[in-house]
Amino acid sequence: MQDTKIDFSPKCDACAALCCVMLPFDGGEDFGFDKAGGVACKHLKAHACSIHADLEKRGFAGCLRYDCLGAGQRVVQEVFAGQSWRSDPSLTEPMEQAFRAMRRLHEDHALLDAAARLPLTGDENAQRLRLLADLDVADRQTQASLSAYETGPKPRAVRDFLAQLKARLRPRR
Repeated sequence: MQDTKIDFSPKCDACAALCCVMLPFDGGEDFGFDKAGGVACKHLKAHACSIHADLEKRGFAGCLRYDCLGAGQRVVQEVFAGQSWRSDPSLTEPMEQAFRAMRRLHEDHALLDAAARLPLTGDENAQRLRLLADLDVADRQTQASLSAYETGPKPRAVRDFLAQLKARLRPRR
């Protein structure tokens, strides 16, 4: 069984600035002010961030470091067929839920993929590959499939597997 190769690169031009709206942040070293989730950042204009070229200088280094792992464009293009909260505000909450679940699905896949670089036993690698296959990350996602993923047993199975590895790989004192 081979790992599924997925392009987790964010493609902001195919998104609807979901990270700029859906994610909360606290003012401090990485963000210039507090922002609640589900509320558009005050720097978000009609089509883009008005301070994108100066994010770090303006106190928004956290924006530069954030990576949605390609979840944003999949939610907009695949789940909502190009529709956006921008033209239909009633989509804000469903898009937020889908974005959160897609990001988790992509993150779980990426973590399992990264675990291949650890010194796994044959049984551990087989379990890792089963979990990867069970994620169905390459399948077309819907609001229902993402909700089922987020509330179902798969995220817990991934976390439990990774926790076993972490406990085994801790340095001994």
